[in-house]
Amino acid sequence: MQNDVVAQVYPWQKTVWDTLTGRFPKIAHGLLFYGKKGCGKEAFAQYFLAWVLCSNRHANNAPCGECGSCLWLKSDTHPNYVHISTDEENKKQNAKIKIEKIRDLLPFVQQTVDGWRVIVIEPAEALNMASANALLKTLEEPGDRVVFILLADHYLKLPATIRSRLQHFALDRMSEVQADEYLSQQLPDLNQTQKQLLLNLSNQMPLQAMQLAQAEWLNKRQEFVNDWLKLVSQKNMPMAIATKWNKALSFSDFTHMFEYLLSDLICVKLNQQVKNPDLDLSELSEKYSLEFLFTIYSDLQQSKQFIEQNVQANLVLDQLCIKLMNI
Repeated sequence: MQNDVVAQVYPWQKTVWDTLTGRFPKIAHGLLFYGKKGCGKEAFAQYFLAWVLCSNRHANNAPCGECGSCLWLKSDTHPNYVHISTDEENKKQNAKIKIEKIRDLLPFVQQTVDGWRVIVIEPAEALNMASANALLKTLEEPGDRVVFILLADHYLKLPATIRSRLQHFALDRMSEVQADEYLSQQLPDLNQTQKQLLLNLSNQMPLQAMQLAQAEWLNKRQEFVNDWLKLVSQKNMPMAIATKWNKALSFSDFTHMFEYLLSDLICVKLNQQVKNPDLDLSELSEKYSLEFLFTIYSDLQQSKQFIEQNVQANLVLDQLCIKLMNI
């Protein structure tokens, strides 16, 4: 699991934690922890597996942090824990978990050892058909005291056969008050408007909102809207504007910003609530038809794939600015 994840249970996950630890060891051997990006499911999974493997659990349902098992986990050398993800060198958007990684689990699952064994698979959506089928066989005949934990943003993207073998726990269920309170504690200098903007742009997930607060593009949105308006009104200098933004932001940051603005333009056209309430997009929305905006959105998704195939970002931005100008 990601090394920068701090194992913990967030306030909105307390009920799930109490349920799991209260039922233990009478829990399913396959667990699915799912929820929107930024809900803290990775931290929860890390804390739960530490608790399961801990040989000296505290009465308050916490791993002790001091036993041999806890120390092994901290040094990433625990013999009873396996973490499976996509290959480090292949972290692209559509990277898959290869079947070999699942097949290699068999000896680990079938061996007889003291204590519990835990396997974490993330992101579970990265299982392809072959690796999912291999996992299915392992889930059907698990060894004694083995727990599989699958992490997913979207559990419906998992094959139904896998989902049916797992006990599901949503880790992103929180009230607006909980999200607001957590963000206020972590970023006390924010005013209510800033908080609301960050939560809007992060699917109401406070951990994601905290990352967004550091994002370079956040304070450049108005400047880009001004350039966009200039582009479509004056109908010139698309290359200059594209070059400026290629230098100002990474392609990933630019697409983040642009997608939010594009979605809001569509919302304005449909009289729906926007995510960026601090920006006035009414003038820009009048310049485009709804159909054109959807075409641009579709083109942008395709551009992301081109970037993965090593097409240069400046070429993609050039094309985008020309499209935005020629309406």
